[in-house]
Amino acid sequence: MTDASDATTQDTFISHLMELRTRLLHAVVAVLGIFVVLFLYPGPSAIYDILAQPMLSSLPEGTRMIATGVITPFMVPIKVTLLAAFVLSLPYVLYQAWAFVAPGLYRHEQRLAVPLIISSTFLFLLGMAFCYFVVFHTVFSFIAHFAPQSITPAPDIEAYVNFVLTMFLAFGVTFEVPVAVVLLVKTGLVTVKKLREIRGYVVVGAFVLAAVVTPPDVLSQILLAAPLCLLYEIGILAGAALEKSKPAEEDPADQASSAVTPQDEP
Repeated sequence: MTDASDATTQDTFISHLMELRTRLLHAVVAVLGIFVVLFLYPGPSAIYDILAQPMLSSLPEGTRMIATGVITPFMVPIKVTLLAAFVLSLPYVLYQAWAFVAPGLYRHEQRLAVPLIISSTFLFLLGMAFCYFVVFHTVFSFIAHFAPQSITPAPDIEAYVNFVLTMFLAFGVTFEVPVAVVLLVKTGLVTVKKLREIRGYVVVGAFVLAAVVTPPDVLSQILLAAPLCLLYEIGILAGAALEKSKPAEEDPADQASSAVTPQDEP
């Protein structure tokens, strides 16, 4: 009996690994497919020029960015194009992640799939857009005006891209705060009352996080910490609305559906 149980457990574990491999493969193929399209048109150079525009607009007239590495002028635009491909394929990547975990959830939790994917994608892109159109222009202009007149700034393109990727990730993840708060309330891990009680700690944590992630200037820290606090409040409001409409008990049919594993799906 024990041997049969162990064999069943092992088969289940292997089937989960195969399912995970399939989902990851689909996500990677989607990213690479979009990368090939972007590589052909408009091309890595054009995509990098768009990304570099906030920095170029803040530099003195006639100043350009530099590349100190031998293959940097080739590799950096490729890296930027790969980032653009990932961003464009983000809804499909999130869908693959959700499809992997959904069979182990209750039916009413599975209904969150479409709203969760749409809201997560929208907020992540909104965070990147806020960083590109507001933060970059503000911070780069501030640095350019603060720099001494005796120097001519000439940023390295690799250092610039690494900085941009860090900032995009920081702001994209930060703008996911409402989704995280709603999920915490939905799963019952945290109540709205508790979220309101720890508001002060969240504000302090937001500024500490901003100080670690952003450049060492107060302006960048405020531009990250302020939206984080605002989005936390939005998450509390959404969580409160969700908490009022939350059913008192789980449907027995939902409990049965939670036991379904990926291999049991038709």
